[in-house]
Amino acid sequence: MMTPQAILSETFGLEAFRKGQEVIIETLRSGTDALVIMPTGGGKSLCYQLPALLSDGVALIISPLISLMQDQVDALQQRRIAATFINSTLSAAEYQQRLRGMKEGAYKLVYIAPERFRNASFLSVLDNIVVSLFAVDEAHCISQWGHDFRPDYRLLSKAIQRLGRPTVGAFTATATPEVQEDIARNLKLRDYRKFVTGFARPNLAFCVSPTANRIEKFERISRLIEKHRTGIIYCATRKRVEEVAARLYSWDIAHVAYHGGVDDDERTRIQERFMAGKVDVAVATNAFGMGIDRSDIRFVAHFEMPGSLEAYYQEAGRAGRDGEPAVCELLFNHQDKRVQEFFIEGSNPGPQMIRSVYELLQRLSGRDRAAVCRSADDLAKALGPGVNPMAVSSSLFLLSRLEVIDRFDVPGRRMRGSQLRQPGLSPRDLPLDVAALESKQRQALERLEAVVRFATAFDCRQQWMLRYFGEKDSTPCGVCDTCRSQSDPLRREPDEEERLIVRKALSGVARMSWRGGPEGWRPRWGKTRIMQMLLGSRDARLLNAGLDRLSTYGLLKAHGETYVRSLFREMERAGLLISVRKDAFKPLLTLTPFGETVMRDEAPFKMLWPSKH
Repeated sequence: MMTPQAILSETFGLEAFRKGQEVIIETLRSGTDALVIMPTGGGKSLCYQLPALLSDGVALIISPLISLMQDQVDALQQRRIAATFINSTLSAAEYQQRLRGMKEGAYKLVYIAPERFRNASFLSVLDNIVVSLFAVDEAHCISQWGHDFRPDYRLLSKAIQRLGRPTVGAFTATATPEVQEDIARNLKLRDYRKFVTGFARPNLAFCVSPTANRIEKFERISRLIEKHRTGIIYCATRKRVEEVAARLYSWDIAHVAYHGGVDDDERTRIQERFMAGKVDVAVATNAFGMGIDRSDIRFVAHFEMPGSLEAYYQEAGRAGRDGEPAVCELLFNHQDKRVQEFFIEGSNPGPQMIRSVYELLQRLSGRDRAAVCRSADDLAKALGPGVNPMAVSSSLFLLSRLEVIDRFDVPGRRMRGSQLRQPGLSPRDLPLDVAALESKQRQALERLEAVVRFATAFDCRQQWMLRYFGEKDSTPCGVCDTCRSQSDPLRREPDEEERLIVRKALSGVARMSWRGGPEGWRPRWGKTRIMQMLLGSRDARLLNAGLDRLSTYGLLKAHGETYVRSLFREMERAGLLISVRKDAFKPLLTLTPFGETVMRDEAPFKMLWPSKH
């Protein structure tokens, strides 16, 4: 039998294993379960592909995306490895042919979507197949704590038991300690070994650029493309993808645009053009990039904040896979949080919304209990103004998982219909797990808040993120924006005018805080309201609170909003101010003890100084 090293060289054309690969491969070969957390670009796929070639039987690879399966299988077949996939793109004849091939031992690796394990006939075919390895890719999807929760992943533990309990490997690039425990528990891993090869990507420079509006965002995008040329610009919505793509077109920059409104054939063409290097910039929603293995991506920009750090780190990790320096830049505007909150609301309908959707289906189906062929948008309109169509779509998904409705493709239309399975069931008797629904929404909001904390922090970006993922002993990366600002030779002491401006700003913060005795200054207001007060804003909320009567009202009006915003950012970086969270969703600003001494003109300080023009 060939050795792992021989297969690595002769089949995969590689000279040496990457960090952690060899011991993971040996663990799975020995029949021991493994949980593997390895960063994007670390070589996860080899860790299950190589053991599959060394074992009798077939390895089942559970993968969540059709495009990802296709890419992996194409790459394996080019190396003359017997691999295939089974998913919804196959015709009935192709599906049966591949099932026969599995029975006859024609394949060593078969990629399968998790939804396939709902199919009883498919499971019966597996009963007659020797499965050597059950590898779960993107394993964070199994966890409701994870950033891409897929309920069908919960079917996998039953499938594993039915298959006679083959060796199980769970693989992901991003998982907090909580998610790691959830994966192991839900897959029922036995006496498993956990491998965390490290989340650090030392060649990536993580940067956060506070931006007041889209004009500033486009200025940053222009500079990124001019300096780095090859990259991905992630946007939160289809509308934003189209807007950014239109701007690139006006700049005469060759690019591709990728979002959920693009049909399957066009998506494949777009991905192939980008992978082949025919264009160097992709503008896309977050689905783009799963399985992307283009090594020369020099920047990844997020036009809006993502919904979680797990998602952000995975998407940003598509830069610099060749090990060369790359930039990952988040264009941060706190107002963008509303978009993600809308998505969270849409993905986490409450019990009342689910019951309302079910009651509407009952009404529309009529006495003859006909199928309801209405889109989620139409159903949302029928429920009343302001109803989130995403929440309706998620409700339909949950109702189908509860097996009270069936969902089916409507011929000739890109939509799905619904058929009641229990027409007489009262909406109030739906078997809803209210606690689980509330917990899932709460977790999603907490993950979003972690993105805000990351973006507004003033210590090393990569170190902050590594702590989030459970690494406690990391050191500052030296290349992120905060690390560079601390060592920037442009940091200097103020001139007399600058010193006075800072003391005025700090006095404004003090007037909007309160003295907490020995604990020091205690915050009362957020940064935006404090800056408005110093700029002399006539905002109704500020006036109603009486903040225009403070002695510091309008002290910095002559300097303008852009300067004052940059000044406050640099004062936080210099340790003069600190944001404190009174609760999970309300950051408040106040003085540090050092800031108080500077306000009193009793201590020297250095910082980066924003341009006065």
